[in-house]
Amino acid sequence: MSTQLVLLAVLMLLVTYPSRALGLLAPAMDRLPRRALDYLQLVGPAILAALAAVNVMVVVTDAGPQLHVGLEWLAVGACLAVVAWRRNLFLGLVVAVVIAILGRAAGV
Repeated sequence: MSTQLVLLAVLMLLVTYPSRALGLLAPAMDRLPRRALDYLQLVGPAILAALAAVNVMVVVTDAGPQLHVGLEWLAVGACLAVVAWRRNLFLGLVVAVVIAILGRAAGV
């Protein structure tokens, strides 16, 4: 495992945790306008979606970054559909992982 990945994980923790923990750390969080609360609740999922999009759509080769279309697109699309339908991120992630595992086992 590369130490760069550990540093990236720590950086991601430092960026995403405060937005999630803001409700615990700020005593008057419930008095914020509803629009601000809606925005803060969507910061974490937006960051995760951006990271997933880059990891799924872009492959870095010797020639530089290139667009990649593959099984991962299906897995992420299915995850998004399940999350929108069931309002359950965990279930969506499980569906995406199962699609990736089955697709790779089938040689796709």
